[in-house]
Amino acid sequence: MKQITKEVFFIPGQDDMIPDSHVYLIGNPSSKDLTLVDAGLMGKGKYKIESIQGLGFELTDVKRVIMTHTHLDHIGCLGEILEAVPHAELWVHTHEAELLEQGDERAVYGMDMFQSMCQAQYGIRPGAFKFRVDRKLEGGDTLDLGGTEWEVLHIPGHSAGSIGLYNRHDKILIPGDTVYADYAIGRFDLYGANGAQLKESLLGLAELEVDILLPGHNRIVGAVPAGYILETAKQWGPYLS
Repeated sequence: MKQITKEVFFIPGQDDMIPDSHVYLIGNPSSKDLTLVDAGLMGKGKYKIESIQGLGFELTDVKRVIMTHTHLDHIGCLGEILEAVPHAELWVHTHEAELLEQGDERAVYGMDMFQSMCQAQYGIRPGAFKFRVDRKLEGGDTLDLGGTEWEVLHIPGHSAGSIGLYNRHDKILIPGDTVYADYAIGRFDLYGANGAQLKESLLGLAELEVDILLPGHNRIVGAVPAGYILETAKQWGPYLS
């Protein structure tokens, strides 16, 4: 685990045959009110939990898990994590929260062929990703997370319920899989994805002042160049209409 700021910690994903999402722990450590952003791939829960404990945090301080979206590489080990922190709440954007509560796994696997492959390879039973969601998030929500303030941004395109978390004070953006380093973006061919919406989401993010970019995969960016997200949107624009 790497410390990004006094209130933000980074647990890098450990990619397998399928990528494992990064996880971020946010909140002032003295608040004992910490938030885990995303979970990761199946089988990675032990690593994520041990990473939290490795910095001296108590698991009882983890009060909630916020999902940037519910694709398998982000939600795969959610059950493992909630088993270790059973008191933690689950917060998800409304569009994907309702699917999780119904046991509708289309937003988890994205396509039928991938679902069949993963269930066979990892031994995942149908209905494994049915969860009770404690809070359904909406774009425009403002969250007090361990003494730090984060804005919820609804940024559909990669998935219908994708969100970003933005800390205006420190100019930190956690965009899930909407935008990465190196002018890369998330795919837009899975269930609930939409290229035109992804373009609009990128253009919306481009209006923010972002110094630190903490994406779901690949490297994090500690000094984001001015105009970076706008340039990314321009480069991908012809493919997103």
